[in-house]
Amino acid sequence: MKTDRFQAFSDGIFAILITILVLEFHIPNYQPGHLLPAILAQWPLMLSYVFSYFYVGTLWLFHHDYFNMLQRIDRNLNMLNLLMLFSITLIDYPMSLVADALTTGNRQDMQTAFIVYDLDALFISATFYLMYAYLHHHQVLKKPGVSMAFYTAIKLDPVRSVTIYALAIIATFWSVWLGVILLASGIIFHFVAYLRMSHQLEQAKGGTQ
Repeated sequence: MKTDRFQAFSDGIFAILITILVLEFHIPNYQPGHLLPAILAQWPLMLSYVFSYFYVGTLWLFHHDYFNMLQRIDRNLNMLNLLMLFSITLIDYPMSLVADALTTGNRQDMQTAFIVYDLDALFISATFYLMYAYLHHHQVLKKPGVSMAFYTAIKLDPVRSVTIYALAIIATFWSVWLGVILLASGIIFHFVAYLRMSHQLEQAKGGTQ
């Protein structure tokens, strides 16, 4: 398969997912003259949406830049990409759970909702690791200008994020908000790792395989 078809399909999935995320918003029930309080009461949904939009956007940046270095796609890579996209499209469900649990304020429900979000984030990072490992062992799929140093520099990033999300799951059993901080840290780490990967990719293009 050509890389342009691969990228177009993946970009379409990301676009649909972001559209689905925003469709969670509905006009709240309110009495005349009380629209503002009704809107403000939707803060859990807005918070979880912003959180998830930033996360999905970062994952798209990763996907776009990383797969831009490929010259061709094989069957196994296609299957790994489908698995990765599956894990990412699940994010709408924990986003809705988190918004609902924050609205009710029930501690047990919040624990459950954030742990589900952590599990999906862990799943996503694990699929990135599988993708990184596969491409490392199939260098022929990469463009000639990408050096081995590129993979060496980024190969442990998915492992680090998996570790962060695993710690978030454990922490949530004792403190919901500590778990939230770790979850947020994992997503911020993704963005920082993306910036580093983008920089490494530019450097790697000047090397050799």
